[in-house]
Amino acid sequence: MNRGIVIGSVLVVAALATTFSIRACAATPSTPAPMSQWQAGVNYTVVAYPQPPKVAEGKVEVNEVFWYGCSHCYHLDPYLESWKKDKPAFVEFVRIPVIWGPIQRQHAKLFYTLQKLGRDDLHTKVFDAIHQGGKVLAAQTDEQARALQLAFFKEQGISEQQFNDAYDSAEVATNVDRAERLTARYEVASVPTMVVQGAYSTSVTQAGDEKKLLTLINDLAAREQRR
Repeated sequence: MNRGIVIGSVLVVAALATTFSIRACAATPSTPAPMSQWQAGVNYTVVAYPQPPKVAEGKVEVNEVFWYGCSHCYHLDPYLESWKKDKPAFVEFVRIPVIWGPIQRQHAKLFYTLQKLGRDDLHTKVFDAIHQGGKVLAAQTDEQARALQLAFFKEQGISEQQFNDAYDSAEVATNVDRAERLTARYEVASVPTMVVQGAYSTSVTQAGDEKKLLTLINDLAAREQRR
């Protein structure tokens, strides 16, 4: 056999062996896949009627369904505020106020009024006012709730005219109606509930604790982003 052919054959075999070895390593990672630690039906729930969000390609929407009057939501809020600073760039975080009845609707209108005014910085202050300051910011009638919320806004330097323009806007009304529809479609029975890409829901209880919840959210979002 020609020596050049022998040497060439050896080199080809060596190359194939190296390639196979690389592929074998890639196929058997040393660390488990992120989702391997989570179990559907235990750590998260597949939404019965998915609501695909309107986000750009490659983006994943994460929702917190919450209520200002909920102490558990209040407790989770600092964790979410911290997570927002370091969350994956492809994640778009959107809060949705739960609406089960008149009180939640009043708080939902308060939340969307904040957004309309561009005062998301007051979100934490609303929580503090309710859970630390004893200000319910809701009442038996919508008129009474409006007066309480107006007083709160004035304390934050927002004029009555600014408040009225935002509070009575079509945008706020539309957002409140949408939040009520999503509460029903996601079958939200408790808050806080986290929803990933309109397809999965989870909670602190399901995940194990607040830190595990944030890890689970990141893992679910990463899986959806790869689809």
